[in-house]
Amino acid sequence: MAKVPIWDLPDVPTGELPPHIQLQRTRVFCKSDAPTNTENIQYSGAYASMGVDNSLRLDQFRSNFKVEVMRLNEDDMEFDMIGIDPSIANAFRRILIAELPTMAIEKVLMANNTSVIQDEVLAHRLGLIPIKVDPRLFDYMSENDVPNEKNTIVFKLHVRCERGDARLTEKRRLTVVVLIFNWLVTEWYFKMAMVCYAVTSDELKWLPNGSEFPLATENSASNSTSKPKTYTSFSCSQDSLPQFSKNPITLKHPDIIIAKLGLGQEIELEAHAVKGMGKTHAKWSPVATAWYRMLPEVVLLQEIEDEKATELVQKCPTKVFDIEDVGKGKKRATVARPRDCTLCRECIRGEGWENFVALRRVKDHFIFTIESTGALPPEVLFTEAVKILEDKCEG
Repeated sequence: MAKVPIWDLPDVPTGELPPHIQLQRTRVFCKSDAPTNTENIQYSGAYASMGVDNSLRLDQFRSNFKVEVMRLNEDDMEFDMIGIDPSIANAFRRILIAELPTMAIEKVLMANNTSVIQDEVLAHRLGLIPIKVDPRLFDYMSENDVPNEKNTIVFKLHVRCERGDARLTEKRRLTVVVLIFNWLVTEWYFKMAMVCYAVTSDELKWLPNGSEFPLATENSASNSTSKPKTYTSFSCSQDSLPQFSKNPITLKHPDIIIAKLGLGQEIELEAHAVKGMGKTHAKWSPVATAWYRMLPEVVLLQEIEDEKATELVQKCPTKVFDIEDVGKGKKRATVARPRDCTLCRECIRGEGWENFVALRRVKDHFIFTIESTGALPPEVLFTEAVKILEDKCEG
């Protein structure tokens, strides 16, 4: 490259960054081997020599920040957060996973369990079943609090596997004759082994009046005429409360398999649900998952036509590119669905393809996805996360 005298160089525009520096500031470049320019420049005086103020100002943040909902249904939503720092986007993600409260089964009173599942494993499975109820209607329960209608939800499960039950599924007979050490294993042995009863979550029944198990006390026998004391102290029935009279407490999914019973096996228990957060245990997390990714940007650096265009379309597994007819029998590649790009970089692998296609990520544009477990709709979860972040900032 020929040397140019310093006085012949073009002037740096005041108050505006050169295009290549602006790209480095706002984009992540995805090369075939690794991404570059991944860092965020936070120093306010980074571009002071060019007359650009890099400091974060509230009025500028207000004018640039936007939330655009792209998809919304009962269980999940996808929205774009534009003009925001990655640290703030990650704060929302962590709050959604760990700091939004829900109701989950915490205590299981086991009266009888003759199934093959141990008591502690069964209790753990029950705790992971999503409960469809607004946790904002309940209070937290500390170690010194008494379980009542404002901090506890009680469910009952009592099932027994009997022959002829509607849920009893008997698989086809196995006619197998096996000779082991001269002992004949007959057909009925296999038939009995294949009988099972599927216990599903719809058999958990809500007890609006609280626990029905009597609390064992020393003078229980002497006070046999009085109403037995139970493990909860409900002053009124939960279904008489206005918030539950028309919207009873249920489980989100009625078909979750809790256990399978053989003939004669039985489970009888009470499950007490309380309010908690995901940072205490994952069963209280209101989201199946919450994640974000930076918006992909796919740029064609040159015109790609005919056979080269067909090859490019075939290289992309997510069908980001398309072919358009430009007339006179010529075809040209276009970027049809850049949002679907997963940055697998198949389109820039191969000799010379980086001269045709550029893959980038927009640093301040995040595609955020929330999958709710069912306690609250995903849009409510996001607004509650905003409130929690606001409280943290004010505190």
